[in-house]
Amino acid sequence: PVQVQALKELDVPYMCSLPLVFQTTEEWLDSQLGVHPVQVALQVALPELDGAIEPIVFAGRDSNTGKSHSLPDRIDSLCARAIKWASLTKKKNAEKKLAITVFSFPPDKGNVGTAAYLNVFGSIFKVLTDLKKDGYNVGDLPASEKELIMSILNDEEQRFNSNDLNVAYKMTVEEYQRLCPYAEALEENWGAPPGQLNTNGQELLVYGRQFGNVFIGVQPTFGYEGDPMRLLFSKSASPHHGFAAYYTFLESIFEADAVLHFGTHGSLEFMPGKQVGMSGVCYPDSLIGSIPNLYYYAANNPSEATIAKRRSYANTISYLTPPAENAGLYKGLKELKELISSYQGMRDSSRSDAICATIVETARQCNLDRDVDLPEDDTKQLSVDEKDLIVGNVYRKLMEIESRLLPCGLHIVGCAPTAEEAVATLVNIAELDRPDQKPEPIVGLPSILAKAVGRNIEDIYSGNNKGILEDVDLLQRITLASRECVGEFVKDRTGIDGRIGTNYLANIMKMFGLIAEPYVRALQGTEFAKADRGEIVKLFKYIEFCLEQVVKDNEIGALKEALNGKYVEPGPGGDPIRNPGVLPTGKNIHALDPQSIPTAAAIKNARVVVDRLLERQAMDNNGAYPESIAVVLWGTDNIKTYGESLAQVMMMVGIKPVPDALGRVNKLEVIPLEELGRPRVDVVVNCSGVFRDLFVNQMSLMDRAIKLAAEQDEPLEMNFVRKHALEQAEAEGISLREGATRVFSNASGSYSSNVNLAVENSSWSDESQLQEMYLNRKSFAFNSDRPGAGGEEARSSFTSAMKKVDVTFQNLDSSEISLTDVSHYFDSDPTKLVAGLRDDGKAPAAFIADTTTANAQVRSLSETVRLDARTKLLNPKWYEGMLGSGYEGVREIQKRLTNTVGWSATSGQVDNWVYDEANSTFIEDPEMAERLLETNPNSFRKLVATFLEANGRGYWDASEEQLERLRQLYTDVEDKIEGVE
Repeated sequence: PVQVQALKELDVPYMCSLPLVFQTTEEWLDSQLGVHPVQVALQVALPELDGAIEPIVFAGRDSNTGKSHSLPDRIDSLCARAIKWASLTKKKNAEKKLAITVFSFPPDKGNVGTAAYLNVFGSIFKVLTDLKKDGYNVGDLPASEKELIMSILNDEEQRFNSNDLNVAYKMTVEEYQRLCPYAEALEENWGAPPGQLNTNGQELLVYGRQFGNVFIGVQPTFGYEGDPMRLLFSKSASPHHGFAAYYTFLESIFEADAVLHFGTHGSLEFMPGKQVGMSGVCYPDSLIGSIPNLYYYAANNPSEATIAKRRSYANTISYLTPPAENAGLYKGLKELKELISSYQGMRDSSRSDAICATIVETARQCNLDRDVDLPEDDTKQLSVDEKDLIVGNVYRKLMEIESRLLPCGLHIVGCAPTAEEAVATLVNIAELDRPDQKPEPIVGLPSILAKAVGRNIEDIYSGNNKGILEDVDLLQRITLASRECVGEFVKDRTGIDGRIGTNYLANIMKMFGLIAEPYVRALQGTEFAKADRGEIVKLFKYIEFCLEQVVKDNEIGALKEALNGKYVEPGPGGDPIRNPGVLPTGKNIHALDPQSIPTAAAIKNARVVVDRLLERQAMDNNGAYPESIAVVLWGTDNIKTYGESLAQVMMMVGIKPVPDALGRVNKLEVIPLEELGRPRVDVVVNCSGVFRDLFVNQMSLMDRAIKLAAEQDEPLEMNFVRKHALEQAEAEGISLREGATRVFSNASGSYSSNVNLAVENSSWSDESQLQEMYLNRKSFAFNSDRPGAGGEEARSSFTSAMKKVDVTFQNLDSSEISLTDVSHYFDSDPTKLVAGLRDDGKAPAAFIADTTTANAQVRSLSETVRLDARTKLLNPKWYEGMLGSGYEGVREIQKRLTNTVGWSATSGQVDNWVYDEANSTFIEDPEMAERLLETNPNSFRKLVATFLEANGRGYWDASEEQLERLRQLYTDVEDKIEGVE
């Protein structure tokens, strides 16, 4: 765009300070929201698309005259920050002081350097080696990444392996109180300094190590992770003294010219304060002070990156997620695939009965009996069609596992993937139809290949989903042909070094007509040889562009630009498969115009998913529809899908969102019952704190839609929204509109239910305590009739609505993040909570929509947990990929097990065999246990403790031998950590 071009020519940071327009100064100071939502959309979200940073309010409005007036403390802050940015252009590199901040979450020595998909210490080592070449003073940098880790993890003053990290600075209480202007304000929550955290009892401790002019420090954690009573507070407490001391050290003692927060994500930007437009008493503003904040953030997480931009004034620089691979098959699953091939070859022979019986038996041994309907009796009695259906369903499940995309290993900043590593990502990019692509629409490869054999891809997907063997097999042949086409195409563009370059031999051979174009070669002699040449050429032109973007990289380049006080070019965040415009990485991440969603395509996709969900429920319940569905909405998911889950809520209640003349989605149309063909289903919407911050106008739209549905004068058996709203209004003596309150989130400035913190730190006594946290923290209602008020405490309305829920529902939209990869999903899952609230005590059905491929699926929660375990935690391809990253890889394995326990705690949907198989993979194999112990003893201790905890809480029925081995291992690892030989 023209704006970005003009800013590139100016080449200085674009700071988007703003005056208050829709509020008086007093209203802004009193508001937990901060700047009014309409102003945020116009004067914060839109400038961010052009690379704007630091939305600081510099002027208020007089409540009597309406005139604008300056805010001196905010202007001081703005000027101090602008001067700091400008000084980066003047200072010599050798004199610049850089504070690299890493995270440790949950607080444990085995977790230092936590970040999504990132090998943090490998990346820091690469960044510092690169900065050294540019004249930065990095002192005596260790010779390897491993030595760098050890220098930060181990305290020099301790003789043995210490429990403490290296202490870089001891700050006296007097010094802390003198240098930290807000120290006194923290005493209400934490008592007098030094407090209990990051302290030796007398002084406050800053952990980390200095190398020349570079300080690598460990950000203290929130501080209340291990305290179940504090986790119950509906609003988050202030930062603790140790947290404040860390940032005070960076600004006033180390005197950093810039801070670089390394990876997704820390705690600074989630500290209490306004959502947008901080005042001087908001903690993110106080903590960051005047230091320019650079922040490496995963390209696929634009929503939390936007929180970091708005609340901690971060210039977010995107990094790539690791290259993806297909999960593949292993052990018994591989054997099953071979048996199915034998069955297909001998289907009409006398041996088919025996092979079918072996397939059923092997599927049972692989624990597929919960996912596929397997016969109890002898298969000999079955007809050929019945056997085909059993084999077709097992085959479908296997292909689902095999083709699932996995991020392999962890990314190192500044290391672009090789051409070969990009193949699986490109196959998935090629899979999608792109009707809105400019200058002309692009048809996906599966659609082109299906057409070549006279079929429609949607019909093949439908047959595959029903387990029709012929369609399952055809879809598999289409998938393999797609991989072959893309693989050949990439091979033609791969240089000698394995990266994208010129393959001279291929070019010469093509010139002389000795070989055909790669996709022609791949399809020659196959059933797809007649595929539409024009469509394929158009698709592969696009794939070529995507390939160039995937392997380009400006991650370290963008950091250097920012450290020189220059403009960092903006780019969208999101899923590179759905939106390759996210690439190349190394851009200042932005979200999207919040008023542009949901798009027409998102509404179309949402309708498909809602229909599949309701069909599945009706099938399981003798044709009865669910009356109420509890839905969770995420910020990042709605950015990546342009509002699909937002549109799903509207489709459930039978209301269609419509754009105005300027393309802003702010109008609503009622879908008539005749057109809907089913009842309007009630919803209880729980928005993440990040969704609430980014899409406050869309929350208003959703609330209006639900209330509009409740106001339709229709038979109650056809309008469950109205039915429940009338019941609630009568019970509580309130109006119908208030009785239809269904959109909830956290209190303003607060995030998450804290269930994840309790689970990760094992700091909870029983499930009722977790449910109490959820009710306390997630029951703040949003009301479109009072949009400026933010979230209002409404526990009784929340409880009343949750009591009627029949189904809980979430979305998975990206192959990179699944149910056990992060703790957010179980943190927001209300399955057991609903069972506890319902009068009949019945557990709701729990479903997950998976829109990571063109063939969208609605699976039960337990199916999805099993799929996740098979493709990640138990898959040698995944865990060996992780262990290739050493210390950080062990932590990734441990994290998946902890998150699995989280699902047991909130939903009870984890099968016993998942724990059994994980135990046999990581604990009972002595070589594997030894590898984990040597590589990261602290994370291995947590892994062993998590198995014992899963058994202790009744989630895993383990044998006495299994438990005895775990107890012995725990003692061994304790000895190793304590340095006992």
